[in-house]
Amino acid sequence: MSNFKTFVRSGHWPTLLASFLYFDFCFAIWVLNGAMGPFIGEAYGLNAAQKGFMVSVPILAGALMRFPLGVLSQYIGRKNAAMVEMSLIILALAYGWRFVDSYDGVLAMGVLLGIAGASFGVALSLGSGWFPAKYKGLAMGIAGAGNSGTVLAVLFAPPLAQKYGWQAVYGLAALTMVLPLAVMWFAAKEPPDREHQTLREHVACLFEKDGWSFSLIYIITFGGFIGLASFLPSYYYDQFKVTKVEAGQLTMLATLMGSVLRVVGGYISDRVGGITTLSGVLVLVAATLALCAFTGGSVTVTTLMFMLCFAALGAGNGALFQLVPLRWPLATAVAGSMIGEIGALGGGFLPNAMGLSKQYSGSYAWGFLSFTLLTLVMLGMLRVVQIRWTRTWAEKGGRAPVEPRRLDEAADLPRRVTRLTPSR
Repeated sequence: MSNFKTFVRSGHWPTLLASFLYFDFCFAIWVLNGAMGPFIGEAYGLNAAQKGFMVSVPILAGALMRFPLGVLSQYIGRKNAAMVEMSLIILALAYGWRFVDSYDGVLAMGVLLGIAGASFGVALSLGSGWFPAKYKGLAMGIAGAGNSGTVLAVLFAPPLAQKYGWQAVYGLAALTMVLPLAVMWFAAKEPPDREHQTLREHVACLFEKDGWSFSLIYIITFGGFIGLASFLPSYYYDQFKVTKVEAGQLTMLATLMGSVLRVVGGYISDRVGGITTLSGVLVLVAATLALCAFTGGSVTVTTLMFMLCFAALGAGNGALFQLVPLRWPLATAVAGSMIGEIGALGGGFLPNAMGLSKQYSGSYAWGFLSFTLLTLVMLGMLRVVQIRWTRTWAEKGGRAPVEPRRLDEAADLPRRVTRLTPSR
């Protein structure tokens, strides 16, 4: 408890709270089409491939919007960028409530709901910006636990749709966005770790090997989380013939594990290192997804596997973003947005793979196995790149250095030491 009090005193907790709520409500909106999947699929007679594509549209749109929002936040501030985004989300939800009456309209609404998916990089950077390096993993884990918005969407949206109709859910969701908007306005303060940089400096991480390594791993941890969370209501409804409300409840059991374990992943990574944590995470994800491919006859066993899988994915998200501020201490928001963009694009792969697998083979197994193979490839890549990471900007296992340095400073250190050493 004393350690937690020290953590709270080391930063600005009202900003961290505002960041959590901002991300939590945005995440709920981002996966709302997935929660409504069984209702929309029944309303328009969609096949498995169409359902997979419909669910993937907000994910892909949100991914493409993340980096521009991250750059914008560096110019107008993360708090202001968050408030602009939430205002646009309210307008997008109003459109979904009043104007969507066809499958094409649902796809158009999905593009607009992608605005909510752009919140990730800004929320984590805003929430952790007041905290020192040794606590950033925990701070990012708390802000990132806003992916519990998935739980809100799959738990509350189906019963409301059952009672009032699925279009009305979007209008009700617009009203809920007033809460995080108000908290952001009154409670949050712009962190002091802002540095004015040129656009070229902002996008520098796009051309670095480390940036792409992080992004590819994030395709598994975050892409897997958002992709599975969005598709599971439709999967449960089609595979096990449960009711639409029960499909949401079963999805909630799995996704809740990922939300809780994100904080734990950041906490553990502060102590044993993000690299060590990610290695264990990828092994568990691959194992549970492979088992899910062959347990489609038992809703109980499948749900237990999903719970383990989401626990690993949540911990992996916290672990990866413990490493980001170590690698890019002065451009965390932009680097996080770029990594999140690629990772979320990977999330669009999974619903489409699942839908196509069911459509053309009659089973979801090949969708699970394709992502299992991708996970194992990323595990191999991590074991290769971690050698260089621990020699330059991180300690063994991916822990924070006692005296953090920028990577360019670390690379220049031997030369500066040579210059300062007197000749004999």
